Amino acid sequence: MIESRLLPHAPEELTRGKLKRLGEGIGKVVYASENWVVKRERSPSEVVALIVLWRVLRKVERLLPARLGRRLVQRPSSQIRVLRVLMQAAMRLFPRALWFSTHIQQVWKQYHFSSARGERLAREVLSGTPLIPEEVAFPPVEVRVGGWLGTLTVSSATERVETTLQQRLAELARDGRYGELELWLERLLELRKSGWSRGLFSLDAHLKNFGVVRDRVVLLDPGGLTDKLSDIERRLAMEEEVPHPHVRLGLEKYLSNRPEIAARFDARWKAQVNRSVLRQLWPVPAAVPVRLR
Repeated sequence: MIESRLLPHAPEELTRGKLKRLGEGIGKVVYASENWVVKRERSPSEVVALIVLWRVLRKVERLLPARLGRRLVQRPSSQIRVLRVLMQAAMRLFPRALWFSTHIQQVWKQYHFSSARGERLAREVLSGTPLIPEEVAFPPVEVRVGGWLGTLTVSSATERVETTLQQRLAELARDGRYGELELWLERLLELRKSGWSRGLFSLDAHLKNFGVVRDRVVLLDPGGLTDKLSDIERRLAMEEEVPHPHVRLGLEKYLSNRPEIAARFDARWKAQVNRSVLRQLWPVPAAVPVRLR
């Protein structure tokens, strides 16, 4: 296993000023300096509160007109944070069994299992490769961060990407630079095949989950990584049934006036994201055959 590059001390820019809150997910909150990001792991109560919150928002979304529903679940992160804090407060007032219903507990366990597995696979297989941002380790240091937390003790940092792949594609579409847009989509496909050739598959291939570093696409969150062939077979079987992959990936709004590009991408996706290509790339020892129908 290739470990993170070890530094004698944290990069100076991490301790020079207050780090900006860059974004957040179910399990992590990310803060950034100019070139590096650090992460705070959420507490179990925060994760459960977010799971419950999104379940509530999804139910409310279905009861509202389409436009209002979309605005509700796509609120800015600051508003989501307020709702999450209120949900955590409510969780303290009512019995734990009310929040840990069978379904929520199942989601909780699956999230933790997938996150731990993905992090482990990324460390073992992807560390030191161009498929993920570089990570460095250093002695623990306290950094100042934006928001109520104030400070955070960290012992590692990750290379900051220029933007997410989704944001890059949106910019290119807005500027009418469709040739470059197609190039970045091809780089996404090549990244996925590179992962397959290393025995890894991402079950969470959302455009927001990939970043841009100079001329390459990188995986940002390894939580969806797996090397379990039964999971991969189920996902690829689903992929093969999708008539328009660009719609499922959220590209429809960028390619609505360029149907020929959408058609080319769909054809390339279907030609490359399937079980036949996986068989050719997957590095399985001869004694362990790939059982893909």
